[in-house]
Amino acid sequence: MLHQWHGTIELIQRALAEDEVMADPTTALLPPDLPGRSVMVAKDFGVLAGVEIALEVFCQMDPSVQCEASVSDGAGLKPGQELATIEGRLDGILRAERTAINFVQRMSGIATATHALVQAVVGTKAIIIDTRKTMPGWRLLDKYAVRMGGGRNHRMNLADGVLIKDNHIVAAASMGMGLTEFVRKARADSSHTIRVEVEVETVEQAREALEGGADILLLDNMGVATMRQVVAMCKGRASTEASGGITLETVREVAETGVDLISSGNITHSVKALDISLDTSPNPLAS
Repeated sequence: MLHQWHGTIELIQRALAEDEVMADPTTALLPPDLPGRSVMVAKDFGVLAGVEIALEVFCQMDPSVQCEASVSDGAGLKPGQELATIEGRLDGILRAERTAINFVQRMSGIATATHALVQAVVGTKAIIIDTRKTMPGWRLLDKYAVRMGGGRNHRMNLADGVLIKDNHIVAAASMGMGLTEFVRKARADSSHTIRVEVEVETVEQAREALEGGADILLLDNMGVATMRQVVAMCKGRASTEASGGITLETVREVAETGVDLISSGNITHSVKALDISLDTSPNPLAS
């Protein structure tokens, strides 16, 4: 399963190495052949993401362990719900426990936060998307977790499209180029398969970007009244994306302006981990 995420096995191995799992003096107190059985359990309501990643951590620690997920990613969770079982040598299970739980807690936290925003805009046309504000090295996992929460992904990386932001506009101005001219340059210099998105903060910037042929306007920190005006300007000409300081409390009002997309960096850069734990028994027959 993990072949779809390039570098995930390496990320897991680095995380285990970071935790010095083989130098753990506490687990070394146990006999190496002591068998155990652990159950991964949800402690709060939320949406699951990363259960197979967590189980792969145990397998990387000890390939002889037997792991089985009882709930699939994307499923809703409730307190006390069993998510997976791990059976095998207890020392390996305990050495890998924190690393495995770190993966599934963070990813489930992202999925849960995304799901809350998605539910808040039901009935509008707005789609919740993420940003590149991800944990370094975790981008594929963070963005996968967004999808498990019902959201969609923005650019995976800088190569995925043109996004002219405020600092690019400043740089263009230093070369004597206005926004319209710079957007036209982006259109001319880019492949026909690449869309050009432009971050705008005012109605005038929106007009200039549209005149240059922008495909998408990113409405940065705009008030809802201004958003409505720009959305009306873009009808039939470009898509719109609202961004900047959008919260669960304000996302519905933003969606009702008619924007096509609402991006949130908060769902990945400030995620609250979902409470998930591992309950362990030293006897594999005890359940």
